[in-house]
Amino acid sequence: MLDTSPLTAVVDRFADRLRAAPQSRLQQGAAAVALELARELSVRAQRLEGAGPAREMPDAGIFVVGDQVAVAGLDLAEALRGAAAAPEAAAGASTASSASTAGDGTKAPSVILDEAVRLVEQADVRAMR
Repeated sequence: MLDTSPLTAVVDRFADRLRAAPQSRLQQGAAAVALELARELSVRAQRLEGAGPAREMPDAGIFVVGDQVAVAGLDLAEALRGAAAAPEAAAGASTASSASTAGDGTKAPSVILDEAVRLVEQADVRAMR
């Protein structure tokens, strides 16, 4: 089973910081950065789940972006766990455990996890500087 705790930890920390941020910081760009991140995490989760065309997360206002980041991050963590547990992933992992992509060119769940952690960390720095 893929350990997604690094992703959930950075997502929770960033979401909490957004929820505690003053309105002025959110208006100065933190909310826009957070919404962009939430949308990207959501698209990645939808791709993993094979949910058809990606649905864009709506702009629900600056005061809910922390919750949107949290939901999108947790959805991606769940999708990653599911993708890693899929029979195809298990078969591919046994034959090429160090490969960063599957035979069809898609990224391995562990690579997507690492990328998502970096995305959240970078968004946190941009939003809270």
